[in-house]
Amino acid sequence: MDPTQVIIRPVVSEKSYVLSTVGKYTFRVHPDAHKTQIRQAVESLFDVHVEEVRTSSVKSKPKRRGTTSGRTRAWKKAIVQVREGEEIPIFQSLDASPQE
Repeated sequence: MDPTQVIIRPVVSEKSYVLSTVGKYTFRVHPDAHKTQIRQAVESLFDVHVEEVRTSSVKSKPKRRGTTSGRTRAWKKAIVQVREGEEIPIFQSLDASPQE
């Protein structure tokens, strides 16, 4: 699988923002990707050294809009820890928020 197919997009939430300050970055990944593929994809795309990969499957939630009911999609999440002193540039742009 190509690295651009393994990593779908970064997960931007309060929890992932806090983890990024410690060197852990959260990504939405392909459901069939395993930890080795995720490690290789992050290392090749962002030129960092990965120390640890943790994966979890996010289950779908029931949703309703009026009388129509359905479910959200299930997806796979990976939390990647990079070597100390290294950063992924996608998450650095989040630090530059305006201060009032």
